[in-house]
Amino acid sequence: MTFRPDLTEGLARARADLRMGVPVVLCDARASVLILAAETLSAQRLRDVQDLGGMADLALTRWRAETLKARAYDGDLARVALPAGAELAWVQGLADPANDLSVPMKGPLQSRRDGDAGLHRLALTLVKSARLLPAAVVVPLEDGAAFAAAHDLGVIDAAAASPHLLTLSGLEQVISARVPLRAAKNARLHIFRPEDGSDEHYAIEIGRPDRQAPVLARLHSACFTGDLLGSLKCDCGPQLNAALAQMGEEGAGVLLYLNQEGRGIGLANKMRAYSLQDQGFDTVEANHRLGFEDDERDFRLGAQILRRMGFAQVRLLTNNPRKIEMMRACDITVTERVPLKVGANPHNAAYLATKAAKSGHLL
Repeated sequence: MTFRPDLTEGLARARADLRMGVPVVLCDARASVLILAAETLSAQRLRDVQDLGGMADLALTRWRAETLKARAYDGDLARVALPAGAELAWVQGLADPANDLSVPMKGPLQSRRDGDAGLHRLALTLVKSARLLPAAVVVPLEDGAAFAAAHDLGVIDAAAASPHLLTLSGLEQVISARVPLRAAKNARLHIFRPEDGSDEHYAIEIGRPDRQAPVLARLHSACFTGDLLGSLKCDCGPQLNAALAQMGEEGAGVLLYLNQEGRGIGLANKMRAYSLQDQGFDTVEANHRLGFEDDERDFRLGAQILRRMGFAQVRLLTNNPRKIEMMRACDITVTERVPLKVGANPHNAAYLATKAAKSGHLL
């Protein structure tokens, strides 16, 4: 029988557990740990962690550690020792930069430098993939499998999970149907569902593009505030509408709508970044203070969808050279970069300047 979840299904369950504040056990051949997302940690579970008596750590990315002046001895992350009696507000204050300026001194912080950080690294990857702040409480266990069984917790085989998380999930095309748009009456919407249980992605096909010729295409990342609310803080809404309009005028094209809100950090974290921008930080600086990279999106998704739809060549509507590089790395030929310079206004001038200066956008 095959009722037991496989690795992909187990990881999807682990993400859901972490979002709910439920711990997950990670095991490899040498060690096992209990992990909890700092963002969804409760005071009671923190006390339970302290009652275990182990040397608990708070794993933070190098960017967040740099902001806190904590030593990142492991390069890409810091293992900050959790002091005895640490309170929930202290733990979450290290994870969330919202009050950094009003409470700048959170230390002294002691970072561990001995031992293997592999399970801490996987913990951060899992928490980040759950669209939570990249900070995790990590507690060593003597027998992870027994502990998980005793407390009805999920167990993840770290050796199998680590490379699996770097592999792009396959996509299943669920359905497509005609959806007349203002920009193009002859449009179809295709729904693609990842096998790993993550967010669905969409392709809007205008007309009947020739699969043997370069198609006018755009990779558009979801932007709830810009696309739906008409936010003036970015240029996303105008770019979406302009791209569809150009495809409608030409009579053919494909717009991929990828659910990678906030450069891949999710809407809640995007709003945290906006709050930090109100404190004077630019887009990239805000992401770093939260513990994220400049851009967490995976444009391989776009290439996979294009191939599934039968396209191998594109005229790419973009100002972002990284999208061109990723398409070419995924064997999608970019025959032309079609500029998309719309949506500038006084409210997003600094945002666009940061895009050009720090992310290399051709504006």
